[in-house]
Amino acid sequence: MEARILHSSSSSCFSSLHNTLNRYRFSSVSSPNPLSVSFTQTTRARTKVSRVLSMSKKDDESMSKKDDEPDSLTYKDSGVDIDAGAELVKRIAKMAPGIGGFGGLFPFGDEFLVAGTDGVGTKLKLAFETGIHDTIGIDLVAMSVNDIITSGAKPMFFLDYFATSRLDVDLAEKVIKGIVEGCRQSECALLGGETAEMPDFYAEGEYDLSGFAVGRVKKTSVINGKNIVAGDVLIGLPSSGVHSNGFSLVRRVLARSNLSLNDALPGGSTTLGEALMAPTVIYVKQVLDIISRGGVKGIAHITGGGFTDNIPRVFPDGLGAVIHTDAWELPPLFKWIQQSGRIEDSEMRRTFNLGIGMVLVVSPEAASRILQEAKNGDYVAYRVGEVINGEGVTYQ
Repeated sequence: MEARILHSSSSSCFSSLHNTLNRYRFSSVSSPNPLSVSFTQTTRARTKVSRVLSMSKKDDESMSKKDDEPDSLTYKDSGVDIDAGAELVKRIAKMAPGIGGFGGLFPFGDEFLVAGTDGVGTKLKLAFETGIHDTIGIDLVAMSVNDIITSGAKPMFFLDYFATSRLDVDLAEKVIKGIVEGCRQSECALLGGETAEMPDFYAEGEYDLSGFAVGRVKKTSVINGKNIVAGDVLIGLPSSGVHSNGFSLVRRVLARSNLSLNDALPGGSTTLGEALMAPTVIYVKQVLDIISRGGVKGIAHITGGGFTDNIPRVFPDGLGAVIHTDAWELPPLFKWIQQSGRIEDSEMRRTFNLGIGMVLVVSPEAASRILQEAKNGDYVAYRVGEVINGEGVTYQ
């Protein structure tokens, strides 16, 4: 098996251990001695399972409704405990103080290097079931670059990790094409990555993905939420669907429903499988453009934890948010998920993005400019709420 290595300098480096392939491109940069390091540690509430599941009710008894299963589903019912994840972060914080942001900041001269890492969770199960592999790489890039732009950082490069029990070259090529497309949309370089073959570790035909992104931002331009005050406005940017979080609950809902992935999405224009596999929006260009014109004080990437857990992460102590739930129309996909799973509003708000993938906290003046641009057709944006005195997120 031949390694895939990319070089940006005349020197080369190759490391191979057993059945792993390293794919790197190197730049000659000496390592700095940092004065301080800020770590990122977030929980993307997801599950890892070891077999391909059929997303048809009749074919997947293991995911079907049990006699003792509650009528109203929760994320915890599907095997994901957000509170346990939050507890782990608290314990890690004792060992590595400073964690909790969407990206980790590393001082480098007059800039910060901003790093993020993530995967795509059990959305991979739907990729296996639908055979849609050419866009899952976009999801992988999006989850990391969308995190680091919350600090105002421009992504510079991305690395991937692709692991499988037996390498299917054609399938892997489709996945990596998606990664390349995600990097193109993010205007960052695919610096390299690793392919790992691990026999007996994954089920036949399955694979797992991880991604790592690094960006840069001037220390004087970093967005950290410190200047947020009551009266600032929350601007929501639309998502393309579920993105890459909440799929353990989605799969449980699907197993309980009377629909398969090939059926039409109720109220939608695509099949259910196509709607669920829609790639995560990459917000890099739009958000950095909005930031460049001033007035952006904080940014929340709406992933696992939804509005309820993610928005407060950017606020100073003593501030909260009110969300106007009638500010945008709930997309058909989320209506179907809630109705089919009989999911409570509070659970939906803490699990899914509900059609808003990124929330910008901006000054009232910036909000007027952004909303006028949206009215002019430059892009779609909604005034979804305001910052208030208090704690947490309330809904009206």
